[in-house]
Amino acid sequence: MNERPASSGLEPLAQVEASVPASRPQTIRTAVRINIRGRSVRLRGLRLPPTGIWRWLAILGPGLIASSAGNDAGGIATYSSTGAQYGYELIWVMLLITVSLAVVQEMCARLGAVTGRGLLDLIRERFGVGWAVFAVGVILIANGGLIVSEFVGIGAATELLGVSKLFTIPTAAALIFYLVVFGNYWRVEKIFLLMTLVFFAYPIAAFMAHPHWGEVARGAFVPKLHRDPNYIFLLVGLIGTTITPYMQLFQQSSVVERGGDRVRYGPERVDVYSGAIFSNLMSIFIIIATAATLHAIGKNNIDTAADAARALEPVAGHFSGVIFAVGLVGASLLAAAVLPLATSYAVSEAFGFSKGVGLDFRRAPLFFTLFTGLIIFGPAAALIPNLPVIKLLVWIQVLNGVLLPIFLVFILLLINDQRLTKELKNTRLYNVLGWATFAIVTLAVAIMLLMQFLGLWGIKLFGS
Repeated sequence: MNERPASSGLEPLAQVEASVPASRPQTIRTAVRINIRGRSVRLRGLRLPPTGIWRWLAILGPGLIASSAGNDAGGIATYSSTGAQYGYELIWVMLLITVSLAVVQEMCARLGAVTGRGLLDLIRERFGVGWAVFAVGVILIANGGLIVSEFVGIGAATELLGVSKLFTIPTAAALIFYLVVFGNYWRVEKIFLLMTLVFFAYPIAAFMAHPHWGEVARGAFVPKLHRDPNYIFLLVGLIGTTITPYMQLFQQSSVVERGGDRVRYGPERVDVYSGAIFSNLMSIFIIIATAATLHAIGKNNIDTAADAARALEPVAGHFSGVIFAVGLVGASLLAAAVLPLATSYAVSEAFGFSKGVGLDFRRAPLFFTLFTGLIIFGPAAALIPNLPVIKLLVWIQVLNGVLLPIFLVFILLLINDQRLTKELKNTRLYNVLGWATFAIVTLAVAIMLLMQFLGLWGIKLFGS
């Protein structure tokens, strides 16, 4: 008979510690052949820890991938809209978000290493099934919106190449479903990743557009606030596309999968910080490139993917649309596969159901039913006629910003529970940065919602 959880919602500490996987460093597989009673036997799986540059490359993984996930269809749309509308004025926000992103992701990595469990699993054990259901509802809303945005991105990108979204969106959904359920998605994933490398053209475009570097520095280090609702709306969108609940789930589950533990915790922190800095540098370059090419000529509104692609004209000229389309298709296909898969894993984990692409519908019914439902829902919503593509992508990122404070509270309460984290609980500095992030995000969301509500009656919160 199963033990009942402790009254606080936690399992007994001994049981929690027993669930932590045995520590093991990232390794290189080797094999050796020996003779046993005259028969030749090959021993596989002997492990040697990587050394030199391979040791550092082995460290990079979940943190880099999770942070870079923000540079998908919605991320590109939000950063491009920011640069076009406000030039360099919101770069300072990106610098602050970089710190917050690193802190939040590192806390999730630490939770994964110290408990050997995913975030939703811990929420169920610590706060009960009711709060787990609530957290699952938040994830389904947030990730459901993101999945729609990825298929919208696929349609917008392929229409730049002259192919109708009525064909490409259903085809992409069928391809993803086949690769994940019947094929080998993990091999094809490398092709999607290679396609996204074309976005490295943004840093080049940012320099070739000859921005006013004095204004770039002013935008980075001299905060400037506007009172109009659209400014606050975009600010929340920047937060939502840079720090999303999906990224926290992915970060923690990936650290658990890699076998991180409290004894050797440290490389995970390097991975998280590297990912946050690299990802947000790319985002800042997107803003600079767009500000220098579109905002500089008075093109403040981005309504289509073709408008966003114009930021690459300094480096690609007439081929900017093609390059942008290839990168957007790769990023969107990658996220359109990973998001429903990660969502299905998280929801199944939250309630203790079987999960995994190595199973089938009979052995993991909830996992595959949810995955299939999301793969159907995303394309169906993306095919709604006359969708305002760029605005929809930005709105979905704003929705993520609105939902973010909910997950921040769960993360901060869990990481400060000494029964779970022991010596790896938050330091005072991490608590200050973590709760400050929560307070700032919550305040920005509250102001945005209040301004939107009052605006329905023509009332301005801050006057003219």
